[in-house]
Amino acid sequence: MPYYPPKKIIMLIERYYNNPILTKDDVPYPVATVHNAAVVKHQGLYIMIFRSHKMNGRSILGIAESADGYSFQVKEQPFMVPATEGVFKEYEAFGVEDPRIVFIDGEYLITYSAYSKHGVRIGLAKTKDFKSVERFSLITESDYRNVVIFPEKFGGLYARLDRPHSEISPWSIWISYSPDLKYWGESKLIMKPLQYHWDEMKIGPGAPPIKTPRGWLSIYHGVFPTMDGSVYRLGVALHDLEDPSKVIAVGDEWILQPEEVYEITGYVHNVVFTCGAVAEEDGRVKIYWGGADKVMCVGTAKLEELVDHCLNNPRDSI
Repeated sequence: MPYYPPKKIIMLIERYYNNPILTKDDVPYPVATVHNAAVVKHQGLYIMIFRSHKMNGRSILGIAESADGYSFQVKEQPFMVPATEGVFKEYEAFGVEDPRIVFIDGEYLITYSAYSKHGVRIGLAKTKDFKSVERFSLITESDYRNVVIFPEKFGGLYARLDRPHSEISPWSIWISYSPDLKYWGESKLIMKPLQYHWDEMKIGPGAPPIKTPRGWLSIYHGVFPTMDGSVYRLGVALHDLEDPSKVIAVGDEWILQPEEVYEITGYVHNVVFTCGAVAEEDGRVKIYWGGADKVMCVGTAKLEELVDHCLNNPRDSI
């Protein structure tokens, strides 16, 4: 019989050799985890806002900075903790989690999950310098997670991707628009999990979309249920440059799955989960992900290859 050599697996993301790049031991105050961080470039530095569980299990947001995007120094104090006054106090009582950051209109917008006895909804905060932060509004009702805002307006409107919770239809990705960041509408479902596929259980937006000549590249997470628990992986989708509600293509195969010890074993096993990615001038992108809900990791990929991954072997978006 003829011999067919095994097909070479193309690795779209190259893991940093010194992962994980941030752990609880790097934090100067007591925490149990470091994960699910947003990352942007600000005045030549990489700024990371990361989630940590405190010893009571509730989450706060810390902040770190780096000159190269790999070696981060954590600030002495947390960046955001649950609010102690106003309407935010009631809706953040159980913790603040999973931030995303975009720069638009001269300021940084930070979306984050606010947990309370009422469920989870999304808060929006603003900063210009990452030294002070202003809570702006609670921009969803319960139960919503994974809200990412596009870094450009469309027809004068802000646009966001989100993932409302639903028992009727699988957790899917929607798009909504706003004239002022406070009031959102014109919502539309644009992408669903695919049955018996690596993302069949639920999907959600990951890092804020990145503009490329062929479309907005969105890195999302997908979840597959197994007899040993759920597995979180990363995939990519491509949105139309002028109408982001139009999904041009979704890559059929994942781009990253839990493989290293720090991704397989941790606070939650078998998880790679992204909230941030930084596009570089050389055409590469640094993708940051939480490993097993315990540590922070980074890898690099070529933007063109991620776009090709969507277009060359797509699956249905809905």
